[in-house]
Amino acid sequence: MSEIVEPGLYPQLTAEEYHAQRTSLSSTGARTMLKAPALYRYEQDHPQPRRDTFDFGTAAHKLVLGDGPELVAVEAPDWRTKAAREERDAVADAGGVALLASDYDRVHEMADVIRRHPIASALFAAGNGRPEQSLFWRDERTEIMRRARLDWLPNPRDGRLIVADYKTTVSAHPEALARAVDTYGYHQQAAWYLDGVRALDLDEKPAFLLVFQEKTAPFLITVVELDMPTLRIGAAKNERALDMYRVCVETGRWPGYVPEHEPFYLSLPAWALNRDTEEYL
Repeated sequence: MSEIVEPGLYPQLTAEEYHAQRTSLSSTGARTMLKAPALYRYEQDHPQPRRDTFDFGTAAHKLVLGDGPELVAVEAPDWRTKAAREERDAVADAGGVALLASDYDRVHEMADVIRRHPIASALFAAGNGRPEQSLFWRDERTEIMRRARLDWLPNPRDGRLIVADYKTTVSAHPEALARAVDTYGYHQQAAWYLDGVRALDLDEKPAFLLVFQEKTAPFLITVVELDMPTLRIGAAKNERALDMYRVCVETGRWPGYVPEHEPFYLSLPAWALNRDTEEYL
């Protein structure tokens, strides 16, 4: 697959073709850049192998969004036996996703709960949009080609465009989700995707909703719209990542966590410093 250099919506681009793009920056890549550019460069040069947790998330997305690889149930209690692993690998080689029978039943139950939820069912209603849509646009300020792969892009209609993103989680309690947004940078993802929608003139004032669903029964759902202060922080972090990426591309240097030309001046965490100062000094 050749590199995409023209801005636009690429509806037929496969997930493999999208992730193979190396001259454009994704939201995930921007978040990794903020951790350390060296991590981003390494992950680009050394794609991560498939993990079972990813397969479960892929399966859930397949059933909720109606797009993705074939799901195959493996009648085994776990992956410890050679026969189970061989069957799993054979399914993967054929382009599918193998799940233990218990997980296969679980993702179907999760999809059924989504279909009964008043908001989530409307957001992902078959025929009302298209799953896994790839957006490419050039950042006006940095001239960097950016990209995003939307879980779901609604069909054009009157009213505000609502872009929804589906995520499985351990807890869909609002307090847990606030921590997850901070930990995984979902506010950066939201701001990034909204930038793409606006840049391609799909909508002037789009909304972005996160649909979180727990992975254990009763598979509770919380639909989230991030507030403006949170989105502004996400956008500001994206701007920092874009600037870092531009400098790294121009210089060919992808630094680690701290500057390399001198030692990093380190102290204990504030809580440990206070604790030990009272105890020992």
